[in-house]
Amino acid sequence: MHYDVISADNHILEPRDLFTTRLPREYRDRAPRVMRGEDGGDGWSWDGKTVERTLGIEATAGRKVKISGYTWDEILPGNYDGAAHLSDMAQEGVDAAVLFPSVPLMAWSMHDDPYALALMQTFNDWLFDDFCAADPKRLIGLPMMPVHHGMEVLLAELDRVLEKGARAVHIPVFPDRSYVDTYWDPFWAAVAEADVPLCIHRTSGGIDTSAKANFQFKVPGVNVAGTVIRFFSGVEPLTLMIFTGVFNRHPNLKIMDAEVNFGWIPYWKQQMDQSFEQQKGWARFPFENRPSETLGKNVFVTVLDDRIGFDLVQHDPQMADVALFSIDYPHSVCLWPNTAKYIEEATANVDPVARQKILSGNAVKLFNLA
Repeated sequence: MHYDVISADNHILEPRDLFTTRLPREYRDRAPRVMRGEDGGDGWSWDGKTVERTLGIEATAGRKVKISGYTWDEILPGNYDGAAHLSDMAQEGVDAAVLFPSVPLMAWSMHDDPYALALMQTFNDWLFDDFCAADPKRLIGLPMMPVHHGMEVLLAELDRVLEKGARAVHIPVFPDRSYVDTYWDPFWAAVAEADVPLCIHRTSGGIDTSAKANFQFKVPGVNVAGTVIRFFSGVEPLTLMIFTGVFNRHPNLKIMDAEVNFGWIPYWKQQMDQSFEQQKGWARFPFENRPSETLGKNVFVTVLDDRIGFDLVQHDPQMADVALFSIDYPHSVCLWPNTAKYIEEATANVDPVARQKILSGNAVKLFNLA
């Protein structure tokens, strides 16, 4: 199949009855479910009684942007139906999409609770058996990995989703045990051997002890400041993995951080390489090559209409090897509709070879598309 445009960061809003009907029966009384909120919109309830916030900016594609208040009937079916998602993508010339979950992300904050594992596995089954079944070549689902349930369970779930056709796997940004720990080496090795990339998303997943990842919807200014800050969130987890030798021990391991853009990458490269050269006499780095050499080989990011980043490609060609285009459907910053217009404006100063890499070529290679 030929791919001209691939969105490496789209999102799913799981069907309203998924967990109440498909979780193991012993957990269904705890299942997240859609209920009517005080503002007249529909939202997810985790206790069967209250809705903290109704649907809004996470499902706003094709609708007026608002923080909350949508009913289920007002959002596009492409949020939760694979065939409808494909139709929305085709409308804007997007040939394939990488799909991040929404509701079960809470499972990563439940540590090793068996209920959390059930949530993830229920989502993973639905993802491949239903949503992506509409066209597995064009819908690249990201199954959630149970990182808090022991290595044996983690590796077993990896094998299970690979058998279902997974082309990548999703891990939290804030696991209970840091990714700098060599505890993760068996998992890194298995993922690298399977040739599927790890995917993270901004500050999504697990518990951030600094609380910088938390949205504060009700605090004017802080609510939107968080959006800005999260575009720079890739620096910490990616730098830690690079500098602690994860990619030296596992040279075929790849990771993609979504929705972080790439205008910041030239300075990040400079600072990593400069710190490496200045401190290597005492720091006992577990690698010998410059840290920036991992970019485009092991480390990748997704970008929206980051015009500064796109303009910098002509000065730093390596940026074209790092970046994968995305539209972030159906969130409030999404480049849908009018995707072609956004692409044309953002890539105006990008040469055709680099443009093709960013819009589709890098994604084809990273996710082994054919």
